[in-house]
Amino acid sequence: MHVVVAGSSGFLGQALVRELRARDHRVTRLVRSASDEPDTSVWAPYDGTVDAALVGSADVVVNLAGSPTMGNPHSKKWATELRRSRITTTALLARTIADAERSPAFLAGNGISFYGDHRDAGDPVLTESADSRGDALLTDVTREWQDAAQAAVDAGARVCFLRTAPVLDRASAPLNLLLPLFRLGGAAKLGDGRQHFPVISLRDWVGGVAHLAEHDTALGAFNLCCPEVPTNAEFTKVLAELVRRPAFLRVPSPLIRFGAGRMAPEVLGSLRTRPEALEQAGYLFHDHDIRDVLTTALAPTT
Repeated sequence: MHVVVAGSSGFLGQALVRELRARDHRVTRLVRSASDEPDTSVWAPYDGTVDAALVGSADVVVNLAGSPTMGNPHSKKWATELRRSRITTTALLARTIADAERSPAFLAGNGISFYGDHRDAGDPVLTESADSRGDALLTDVTREWQDAAQAAVDAGARVCFLRTAPVLDRASAPLNLLLPLFRLGGAAKLGDGRQHFPVISLRDWVGGVAHLAEHDTALGAFNLCCPEVPTNAEFTKVLAELVRRPAFLRVPSPLIRFGAGRMAPEVLGSLRTRPEALEQAGYLFHDHDIRDVLTTALAPTT
């Protein structure tokens, strides 16, 4: 199988490329500048430029391109680029796929923030059929991000929306930012700690996306999160236990709203999601709950 991957230089992109190649798939990486590395193709998404013949010849196209989610939440420039980078790249690839003689499958990156805060609705379990509510920054971005792929959907391509929860691994944010704080005894639940906080291990994210790439009947939205989503308090307690430090502190909600700005809903909102569609597509999770996820994330690398 030939897979074209945009956003291959990021943490998730690198991991996915390694996994696909380990499964004997041929991977071509879309890159922004000329490279001597094999199996690369230069594209300029803001100029609307991509090798249409390459995209049309692929079996699967994966878009993971986008500026970092971690940034200054008070910066309009950061927020603008967050939105623009995702929508521009998705729209270009979707149009190119739609124009291809034989449309490849499109695995379109997205975020679990799509659903918005559901605490006021009784904190229901959110499968892929749940509604999207509220106007938080990332919720708005994920809606537009999904809409940007509509050309591929309309053309009849197999499109999978990858509604990704924070991927926990010691080598990447947010865990590598939290670990030093927790090890110093600064573990603290956020607000009342009762908000659900979806996460997923790196091996399940990579395994889940590769599974969707390989299964030609999979399409639609997919929640990429562990099956048993923890509350913030549960996450805090387990991580503190694993680094053998206490967890009795609490950060008040007003302080979080002030410091996190437009990202505060991502910290205080509750998303009790479940990866129903991925499970129904036959993917078997390695890490089912927060203890599994964190144990895997903190395991020594070999």
